[in-house]
Amino acid sequence: MPVRDVCAADAPRIAAIYNHYVRETIVTFEEEPVTDAGMARRIAETTAAYPWLVWEDGGTVAAYAHASSWKRRSAYRFAAESTIYAAPGATGRGIGSQLYPALIARMRAAGLHCAIGGISLPNPASIALHEKLGFVPIGRFREVGFKFGRWVDVGYWELALA
Repeated sequence: MPVRDVCAADAPRIAAIYNHYVRETIVTFEEEPVTDAGMARRIAETTAAYPWLVWEDGGTVAAYAHASSWKRRSAYRFAAESTIYAAPGATGRGIGSQLYPALIARMRAAGLHCAIGGISLPNPASIALHEKLGFVPIGRFREVGFKFGRWVDVGYWELALA
């Protein structure tokens, strides 16, 4: 598999992938694109405690997945939010079905107890990927985000890692 740990040099490509979703979709609730330097900071902060993996296709990052803090309170330290993004041309090719399990394996190896996936709705592809990997739906927050002039629901899926 063309999976590897993220490195600082990946920040511009990861920012480009992510910013597509910022500008064009409800997948993320960010509304302003992230700079390359801002993404580099996020990578450094995240990888200090959690895994972050990339999928390379022909020497270019085509997708990435990472874990991050679920909540900042100490009792949540064994729970992590997991996320995955693919470049627009890389979706629908099965990359997520290979990259996300690699992230989950790293989360288990790190001693995390559960993975939590938040999905802006509707998003049938993300729901299908999460459920294919064993995540189960645990709740829905109605109209918690407002983007592109409309209210957006967010559903949560959980995977027991232990």
